[in-house]
Amino acid sequence: MIETPYLLFLGDAPDQLAAKVAQGIRDWRPENAVGQFRLDGCKADLGLPDMTLEQAKATGVKTMVIGVANRGGTISAAWREVLVAALEAGFDLASGLHNLLRDWPDLVRAAEANGRTLHDVRIPSVQYPIANGEKRRGKRVLAIGTDCSAGKMYTALALDKSMREAGQKSTFRATGQTGILITGDGVPLDAVVADFMAGSIEYLTPDNDPDHWDIIEGQGSLYHVSYSGVTLALIHGGQPDALILCHEPTRTHMRGLPGYRLPTLEQVRDTGLALAKVANPDCKVVGVSINTQHMSEDEAKAYCAKVEAEMGLPTVDPFRHGAARLAAALEEI
Repeated sequence: MIETPYLLFLGDAPDQLAAKVAQGIRDWRPENAVGQFRLDGCKADLGLPDMTLEQAKATGVKTMVIGVANRGGTISAAWREVLVAALEAGFDLASGLHNLLRDWPDLVRAAEANGRTLHDVRIPSVQYPIANGEKRRGKRVLAIGTDCSAGKMYTALALDKSMREAGQKSTFRATGQTGILITGDGVPLDAVVADFMAGSIEYLTPDNDPDHWDIIEGQGSLYHVSYSGVTLALIHGGQPDALILCHEPTRTHMRGLPGYRLPTLEQVRDTGLALAKVANPDCKVVGVSINTQHMSEDEAKAYCAKVEAEMGLPTVDPFRHGAARLAAALEEI
């Protein structure tokens, strides 16, 4: 188990979105997020107290969590200086990056010398099966998006919260490092060998009560040439009964791909549903989730109303306005 509370390491994050791991913990487990540690040039800010290691230790922090999800998941030399110092100060380290903590000899030596633990949450802990495509009991919903980092995890967490508040049976199923750090369990999908990705989602969402919903955390985008594979694995392995479309309307291009424009919601709906029907012919698109974090309240409401009129589906920002309407849409399936 990763000990809490956390000091969230933001490093030299180039923008707020790069700190999405830390932001997710801050938003969904605020009781675990005591402070933030930023290097010079960091352009992300969680609104938490900036702390030195000494200050964090005095407040009872147990673990420094790398809260940055940079392209390629790398740990720079500047970061390692701080991470070694954190181990020497008595903190454990937790990371969801592809570049593993345990692969750095200086971090391993510092952990061993100080009796600390390195937590690499992106290492699969199970030998997953190859998907068999057999229908499972219970129901499943998956969020798919026009882009990466568009709000799929927030949609799933908000939906789970609304369903539980309404007395419905639901379980959030984490498939990425942030979700795993928030909930303590899940499948690090993008670290699973390709042939076993769909099988890992079958494993994650087993037979359940007929009225129970597994709310599967979405990843990537079918239209993102870098990360489309994880999305398809979720669609086929998850065999969703329902899809929710996710979109961040202020972007001018796909994240990390300046030469690629975002697809329309209609394109994502049609492509996603066609692929979902391969594994579950009864799958339906039930709603739209809009990430309005860069909009005013009036702009957010107007945009959601516009999309709802165009798509004919309940459209909300579930983090801003709640996911009750999306939960209600699932009750009709």
